[in-house]
Amino acid sequence: MDKLMPKWSSIESVPENYIFPPETRPGDIKIPICHSIPVIDLSEAENGDRTNTIQKMIKAAEEFGFFQVMNHGIGENEMKETMSVFKEVFQLPDVYDHNLYPDDSTKTCKKFTSTYHYDTEKVHLWRESLRHPTYPLEEWQHLWPENPASYRKCVGEFSIKIKELGSRIMNLISEGLGLECGYFENDLSGSMIISANHYPPCPNPDLTLGILKHFDAYLITILLQDDISGLQVLKDGEWIGVEALPHAFVINIGYALKIISNGKLQSAEHRAVTNSTHDRTSVAFFIAPSGDSSIEPAQCLIDEHNPLIFKSFKFKDFLSRFFEKHGDMEKVMKSFEVPDEIL
Repeated sequence: MDKLMPKWSSIESVPENYIFPPETRPGDIKIPICHSIPVIDLSEAENGDRTNTIQKMIKAAEEFGFFQVMNHGIGENEMKETMSVFKEVFQLPDVYDHNLYPDDSTKTCKKFTSTYHYDTEKVHLWRESLRHPTYPLEEWQHLWPENPASYRKCVGEFSIKIKELGSRIMNLISEGLGLECGYFENDLSGSMIISANHYPPCPNPDLTLGILKHFDAYLITILLQDDISGLQVLKDGEWIGVEALPHAFVINIGYALKIISNGKLQSAEHRAVTNSTHDRTSVAFFIAPSGDSSIEPAQCLIDEHNPLIFKSFKFKDFLSRFFEKHGDMEKVMKSFEVPDEIL
């Protein structure tokens, strides 16, 4: 099977190198959609109920590490048009992909099946991906795919609005944590990365996964989905399904934000499952610190009742270890947690 697999529809059974070990598979247990994941109306924050909106957001971040936002200021047509462009990316003939293969380390924009490590990984994920930096826009846009022809313009304009939405959410979170105004501006949110994923129909979804369970390393993830559900979140040791609500974004608290909050906010493990009848496309916009930013718990969140639990470090060092350990946060954090004897 090629690194880019254009003929998913012709596959009648799951190839052996896509079958996960029994303990990792989703299995045949049907995970219900959870309707208790908070849905936050952002328009309330602009219409005089800011305090209540902030309280809901902080509670959701503490209890779930996930929430959805509605009435966020990005138009429904813009969301549909952008999703359509990303879907088109994964329908293009192979000839358009020759400049997007992941083997060239100099390429910042890459399209691939499974992960960057296709040649060395034991089991492949049931997905195609497109990943590239997005912000600052002027540094990266000229390196994005030239096809579809509308990609650079459409995704560029949408990315500007996502960055603005991310700033609004981070300001609300900052206020809810008691941090000074603008705490997350500039370098602490100086980067944004797009990760678009396409999950073709799978002949046996019980055997494979679109994405393994993992934490996100960044500040927050803003997820644009189509109307097919497939995202699952680990809550109290149980998997729960996240509903694909129309005209909503899923917001995921990243591990960098958990560290800055000194553990007050939670970053939840999550995964993507497939289904046998529909393909699914989702686009994650990672709001991230710049590489040289210092990541550390905010001083106002440390006291005798809430001792320091994370060290200070450069975000690029954290990210390097995150990818080195394949997102295994227990191994990653051994380098960045304050030892118990110091607490």
